[in-house]
Amino acid sequence: MSEETPNPVKSEETPNRIGIEEFARVQLRVGQVLEAEKIEGSRKLLKLRVDIGTEVRQVVAGIAEAYEPESLLSRKIVIVANLKPARLMGVESDGMVVAATADGKPVLATFAEDVPNGALLK
Repeated sequence: MSEETPNPVKSEETPNRIGIEEFARVQLRVGQVLEAEKIEGSRKLLKLRVDIGTEVRQVVAGIAEAYEPESLLSRKIVIVANLKPARLMGVESDGMVVAATADGKPVLATFAEDVPNGALLK
């Protein structure tokens, strides 16, 4: 009897792969949340002020259903630092928070150890 292998992921479910050159263009940086507040009129969005070492950025994140603003203060998170600014619900966002999804809710990428603000993830 032969060993069964798990069903392979269907090709439409497998994300397109990118080269290391493309990945190297994405700047993932450590940031520390200085301020967090709900955005009026939105149940999903929070406005964050994040210290990324060389500057403080305003970042809008769709994490309000999973996190109270007060719980984010001083927390170290990961942001994509080199995205072009965008407006969400009329609020400018200069970066994007990195999070996974578990049971339909966002879970922030964080660190078990102390990492300096602005550190580049590789």
